[in-house]
Amino acid sequence: MSASDEEQERLEPRVGPVPTGDPEFRPYHHPAAGWGAAKSVTQFLVREGALVDGPRAIKRMNHEDGGFDCPGCAWPDDTKGLHLDICENGIKHVTWEMTRKRVGREFFAAHAVTELRGWSDYDLENQGRLTEPMVYDPETDHYVPISWKDAFDVVGRALRGLDDPDQAAFYTSGRLGNEATFLYQLMARELGTNNLPDCSNMCHEASGRALTASLGTGKGTVDLKDWEATDALFILGVNAASNAPRMLTALADAYDRGAQIVHINPLVEAAATRTIVPHDFTDMALNKATRTSTLNLQPRIGGDMALLRGMAKAVLEQSPTDPKALDREFIDRHTTGFDEYRALCEATPWEEIENQSGVSRADVLKAARVYRDADRSIVSWCLGVTQHEHGVDTAREIVNLLLLRGNLGREGAGPSPVRGHSNVQGNRTCGIDHRPGEEFLSRLAEVCDIEPPREHGLDTVATIKAMHRGEVKVFVGMGGNFALAAPDTPYTYEALRTCDLTVQVSTKLNRSHLVHGREALILPCLGRTEKDHQRKGVQSTSVEDSMSMVHLSVGMKRPASPHLLSEPAIVAGMARAALPDSATPWEWYIEDYDRIRDTMAQALDGFEDFNRRVRLPLGFRIKQPARELVFRTPSGRAEFSVAALPDVVPAPGTLALGTMRSHDQWNTTIYSDNDRYRGIKNLRTLVFMNRDDMRERGITASAPVDITSTAKDGSRRHLNGYLAIPYDIPRGCAAGYMPEMNVLCALGDYSTQSDQPIMKHVKVTITAVR
Repeated sequence: MSASDEEQERLEPRVGPVPTGDPEFRPYHHPAAGWGAAKSVTQFLVREGALVDGPRAIKRMNHEDGGFDCPGCAWPDDTKGLHLDICENGIKHVTWEMTRKRVGREFFAAHAVTELRGWSDYDLENQGRLTEPMVYDPETDHYVPISWKDAFDVVGRALRGLDDPDQAAFYTSGRLGNEATFLYQLMARELGTNNLPDCSNMCHEASGRALTASLGTGKGTVDLKDWEATDALFILGVNAASNAPRMLTALADAYDRGAQIVHINPLVEAAATRTIVPHDFTDMALNKATRTSTLNLQPRIGGDMALLRGMAKAVLEQSPTDPKALDREFIDRHTTGFDEYRALCEATPWEEIENQSGVSRADVLKAARVYRDADRSIVSWCLGVTQHEHGVDTAREIVNLLLLRGNLGREGAGPSPVRGHSNVQGNRTCGIDHRPGEEFLSRLAEVCDIEPPREHGLDTVATIKAMHRGEVKVFVGMGGNFALAAPDTPYTYEALRTCDLTVQVSTKLNRSHLVHGREALILPCLGRTEKDHQRKGVQSTSVEDSMSMVHLSVGMKRPASPHLLSEPAIVAGMARAALPDSATPWEWYIEDYDRIRDTMAQALDGFEDFNRRVRLPLGFRIKQPARELVFRTPSGRAEFSVAALPDVVPAPGTLALGTMRSHDQWNTTIYSDNDRYRGIKNLRTLVFMNRDDMRERGITASAPVDITSTAKDGSRRHLNGYLAIPYDIPRGCAAGYMPEMNVLCALGDYSTQSDQPIMKHVKVTITAVR
């Protein structure tokens, strides 16, 4: 690759397809989902040639009777039984996986890696499904075929040759099933390392740490039945129409039965306005929309914590004259730290709350009134809350607010984080944790007869730094697209290229196959939609949704290639090669996944009688002690926190920029250059800005701008020639798409509370191109 090519790759990776026309921006005024989603899905099925397989998959996706779990989001399945429990993005995700296009040895023979680096990420994935294992040949700069045995031998030699097991890192994407997850962490720990970075380190790590500190559990406590019973929903930092589209059904149902729905987000997204649920055939026929909110508040980026503090302050101010404002019995019996929290709220001036939140006192009081009048409230949040320096404090402030009125441990009330990828919560439950607890490790040691390491391992940010320093020499990526998902793109690329060996377990070609170590393997795996044939017959895998329900998933299609292996089989193959003398029955496990589940039932808390319970019509829900008012905290009670409000007001001349996905995108997979719900067509290299901020800087609509971020250490990063789009966003704030804007987030800009990259709060300056 030439120096100029390297520089272009470092600074401006092209992600989406070549635009089909000139950029367009027309504000979207239609309901979310409905006929817009139906039209988009139909066009996508036609484009992908899936007018037969697509509808077949729709009838099997998310069905409890032999169906497969959607490989998209982690929103729970319908508690009443599954009837067309689908969404636009889920159908696209499944169709993208079921494509008839193939990437075999002929493709790699025709295209050198250097050439492929110049392709867009859309074009890479759009080539189709990988068909056989490949190894990088540095002499020819091509990937060439390799047998599975030889591929496993490459991995085994590299891992056995390390001076220290901690010189390897094992990354996990959220799509990995529970059985493969358990084997993966078992392999790493038998090798002797807790280096198990995962996508949670970049998304909901703050939620887990906050809930553990406050309640003694790293998960939310509510389920869909609670959503159906609550009086008030508070939705923070969530773009449900794109990120958890099936939530729209719950929002519409809540509105219809009279619940209050408050959306708190810097942008008023389509999901916060109206929807037509596609599987409500009557509403579709009548084009009848249902509102999905009763109040919308737009805090500045990072201002959620101040807004929540204001709501709590308002409730506390009412308590002397309103005996129902607080649940004193609950507070006295089940919490600790209330007096300190009350004093903190009383000492926080309203002027500071208004300044830091960017929301007027009158509007904060509107939200507080909704909360005070509701007998049962749920607070739900996503990355708009967590990807900040103070993400843990904000999530704990959510719990503080809930505790004031006893909104925990009863129907229709509690915290409800919205996990992103389909099994990201299951990954953590089944052992993907770089900071494992002693109770888990001791039980794993007893059941599996290994001696796992006790030292904490590396998370995502620490892994990238260690690779860059040459301390991590082998990187295994189980799913996902690590190179594109991580922050500080040039630094991450350099880190991966420093490795002796990179291994990517994937279904499609992506950027991480082209940004590789001195040795590199591509190991193609079965998709969620495909039948998994093993010695004891067709196998099922299990997944856990974002509300702790565990259920089976069974593929329906013939595999894209006879040379694909399942993810559990790939893990077992690597493990046997790396641990030739291991007493773990790796091959025996793969013959029948029930055997893996039997071991998991002994090793994992909450998985008792796993094989029977997971075969119930809707699976089973993992027990949640905090839901039963059992708090595994040092005090044995739910703990109020007393963090000071952070200063999130941008300095003069700067803006706070948050990265996000477009609608026609799932994580790093881009389906088109359109973002229907935000009115964008044929454009991804953009930045949404407040009109007054644009006017102040002499920036006109759709004009090119240069964006410069300033990291904590003072270093700067740049994106040039992006188009400025005027948008309804608070002053001092801006927003744009990941992964293009990941380059602006320095690797050192991570939260000291959660170690998450601060991708929702990047300090930038934006200037017109002169």
